Amino acid sequence: MPGRSARSARRLACASFLAVLLPGQSYAQTAPVQLPANTVVGGNVKQHADAVLAIMSYTTVPDVTTSNLSVNSGATGNPGFGQTQFGGGFTLSKSFPLYLEGTLAYSRYDPVFIATDGAQQRAIPTKWNTFSGTVGIGWDFRIADELVFRPILNGTLGRVSSDLKVGQTIFNHVTDRNLEFLQNGSLDAYGYGGSLMLDYEHYRENYEIDAELRATDIYLRSFGGTSAAVQGSAMAQQVSLWTRWRAPTGWHALDRPIRYVLEGAYSHYFGDSAGVLGFNDLTSLGVGLELDSSKYPIIITRTRAMVRYVFGHNVHGVSFGFAMSF
Repeated sequence: MPGRSARSARRLACASFLAVLLPGQSYAQTAPVQLPANTVVGGNVKQHADAVLAIMSYTTVPDVTTSNLSVNSGATGNPGFGQTQFGGGFTLSKSFPLYLEGTLAYSRYDPVFIATDGAQQRAIPTKWNTFSGTVGIGWDFRIADELVFRPILNGTLGRVSSDLKVGQTIFNHVTDRNLEFLQNGSLDAYGYGGSLMLDYEHYRENYEIDAELRATDIYLRSFGGTSAAVQGSAMAQQVSLWTRWRAPTGWHALDRPIRYVLEGAYSHYFGDSAGVLGFNDLTSLGVGLELDSSKYPIIITRTRAMVRYVFGHNVHGVSFGFAMSF
């Protein structure tokens, strides 16, 4: 998450678009296999519920590498998974260093189900939409004038809903209890845990340096619902490093210097987050411009536009980010 300036303690950052593409893969076409009547291929919804919560773990931590993520299917080129996250955080003041943060996230997951009556097979459109929100409260312990140690308590609440609102006749003769979630349409999830952060802020007249090292551990679990088959759980464990350099370009606007921004970030995923989308870590390199409006009596003091290149094991993509400071 972008750093909190001592001179401008309140800050909100929002990433706007990122696409990460898996390389194309070849899938062999095989002859249909005769299956027992009233069965579902890929119908282990309990396993998919765990997978959805593992994927939801990517949205529980403010992180520029996954703020907005789309993974394409190698077979069709259509997104099998996509997510968008908006978030921000701020420290109230140096005299009362209470830290607050929050994120809102949306993700879309497309597992494949095939229903059969023993004679015919038919693909089922079971795209799942996940909405989640995470809040955090922490306290800044100042180690040095420019270095802060920040423990944070985090809580998450989310909901998974299925697209399956039509075609119920497909299931009229399918009795597998694993389909109860698809018929009922949703499940809820909660999470709790915490983060430890080191925040370094080095500000000079001609340049500014921000760096954050963060470790996060959040446990996610589903609750409610009518089917035990869809109860799931996952651990969101992540270590990330984020850095940013800002300096004047020599241009001016709004009676203030226009700054160029260089950014680098690295995230490594552990627990259930590791490998669920085919990679264990992501790296982001970004460049952008920042407009300073602090001379005028408006709430927004700085506005940033960023372009990032994101890459990891077998994945790469481009991000377009937009952020504001208050």
